[in-house]
Amino acid sequence: MGSIYAHASNPHILWAKRKPYGYDPSGESRILLVIERIGQVLCTTAILLFSDTNPQKWEPWIAWFIASALLMLAYEGFWIRYFNGGCTLRDFYRPFFGVPAPDATLPVAAFLLLGIYGRLIWLIAASVILGVGHIGIHIQHIRKLRSDAYRCQLGIKYNVK
Repeated sequence: MGSIYAHASNPHILWAKRKPYGYDPSGESRILLVIERIGQVLCTTAILLFSDTNPQKWEPWIAWFIASALLMLAYEGFWIRYFNGGCTLRDFYRPFFGVPAPDATLPVAAFLLLGIYGRLIWLIAASVILGVGHIGIHIQHIRKLRSDAYRCQLGIKYNVK
């Protein structure tokens, strides 16, 4: 049957039409990109194939599911901030409630906790693979943004801390 996560809206579709000025995917590590894509396919497949990620009854173990759901809500909050904030590089890459690289970190952590809740080694492993690629690529972008030369090129006068 799959999890509720398989039915969540995808803000990346909206983002594709409202990318921030100066966003440049060139220079991304091809290795990290391949790892990210593999992780995406594996996470999606695991969520669709295993119903163990659906809550069945109230038990102490459900705390993992609740934590996962809260991270997904925080992820939606990140997107609300981005779309309401003018769709800038700063809004896209700055921390959200202290979480660095929130566009990558929040969903990866949510999938990891969902895998723990469902006791699914496949989803846990897929989340780790996704995290290496997805978070790694975002860290590359953040490092590039923090470079003085890139900020001068874009006319950015602030730092993405």
